[in-house]
Amino acid sequence: MSALGPSAGRDEPVPEPFPAPPPGRAARLADSGRRIAKLAWPVFVGQLSVLAFSTVDTLLVARHSAADLAALAVGSAAYITTFVGFMGVVMALAPIVGQLFGAGRPADAGRQLHQAVWIALVFSAIGCALLLFPTPFLALAKATPEQADKVRGYLAALAVALPASLLFTAYRAFNVAVSRPKAVMALQLGALAFKVPLSTALVFGVPALGLPSLGVLGCGIATAVAMWAQTLGAFVLLRRDPFYAGFQLRGRGLDAPDRPAIGAQLRLGLPSGAAVLVEVSGFTFMAIFIARLGETPVAGHQIAANLVSLLFMLPLAIANGASTLVAQRIGARDLPAARRLGWHGVIIGAGLAVFNGGALYLLREPVIGLYTRDLAVAAAALPLLAFVALFHVADATQTVAAFVLRAWRIATVPLVINATALWGVGLAGGYLLAFDPLGVVPAALHGARGFWIASTAGLVLTAAALSGFLAWTLRRQRRAAA
Repeated sequence: MSALGPSAGRDEPVPEPFPAPPPGRAARLADSGRRIAKLAWPVFVGQLSVLAFSTVDTLLVARHSAADLAALAVGSAAYITTFVGFMGVVMALAPIVGQLFGAGRPADAGRQLHQAVWIALVFSAIGCALLLFPTPFLALAKATPEQADKVRGYLAALAVALPASLLFTAYRAFNVAVSRPKAVMALQLGALAFKVPLSTALVFGVPALGLPSLGVLGCGIATAVAMWAQTLGAFVLLRRDPFYAGFQLRGRGLDAPDRPAIGAQLRLGLPSGAAVLVEVSGFTFMAIFIARLGETPVAGHQIAANLVSLLFMLPLAIANGASTLVAQRIGARDLPAARRLGWHGVIIGAGLAVFNGGALYLLREPVIGLYTRDLAVAAAALPLLAFVALFHVADATQTVAAFVLRAWRIATVPLVINATALWGVGLAGGYLLAFDPLGVVPAALHGARGFWIASTAGLVLTAAALSGFLAWTLRRQRRAAA
């Protein structure tokens, strides 16, 4: 912790009081659930609004043309693969700030936000270059010339959005870490309300105003405008909201880069970002490979992928809430509470995933009808939802476990587990099943279904390994404390 600076005064923002839990296992689980829910529900609503960006785009473009929907699938895969790894690095700010906040050192926490801005700016430059020159993604997808032009235009617009997205990620990580997720939620909802009419106008055009139909390019432009408006709103709040005064964020400009502080964030952030990149790229590269099968299969996959992403928002919110409380309890040196909250977060996340995944499976036909009227696309999407329930339960479990481990500043082992299971079993296994290069796979497992089978198997292995490693870590920590 020495790299984080000297201790700040105690007459500043501090976490809420944390009384002892009630007796009884069920009562303790309920108590943990209430504490996690208080932080998780604003994160959930905010993340739903973020997902609604892509959901709105999918719904609009699906009604515009199948060619634009296929371009959206490939372009979204390229953008998400680029963005999420960098986002994971910037999000390393959260456990560091959470521990400092729990220790009663808000000024030190504020200095960490300044350093996260520098990290976000550097990675923005790298990410913009990748988005402006997407040849590797197009080659993997074997995109047609017409599809490639659509993807390039869409990614060029998202390159403009990327710096705003990463800067807002730093703001989001900081606010979640200091138990203020509602400030993030309000801005995310505002950005969504701004984007929906703008995307509609740009996708379909407004002839009365002389605005042409831009299709998938219109989605990219609307996203860029909405993201910069959202980030500007975050900057205004940091400058004017009195809550942030104790963190000493303003009045001196942006701090100069601090090598020890940036190094502390990168030591946690680089393996964390790599683990997130492995997880998401294993999923997004499915879309790129499935694009080789034609517009209808990839359009069906895009619908299934969007539904999985929608379900994922709840366990992601629980993971954020649990990891925030764990980091704060570690900073306050209340290690029994940190252990209890972390493990209860995994149990709650997995239990809710079982319910939600099963509900989607039972309602799969009417849900797909909300996305498309194209019978061929609906037929391609419907069989994929048979895997969604198990996929979601495994995804929820491994996500909460990984976030809790990150709160303990453990990121390297999750990276190794993710790479082995999600790339080795999920992506590589999916390629072998889908395309059958060896000529030994039954025809029923070919195509998009093969990718979903292998990816589900990879996630189940990841969830089992991360949960087991978390349990071992908590037992070891308990013995050390004893």
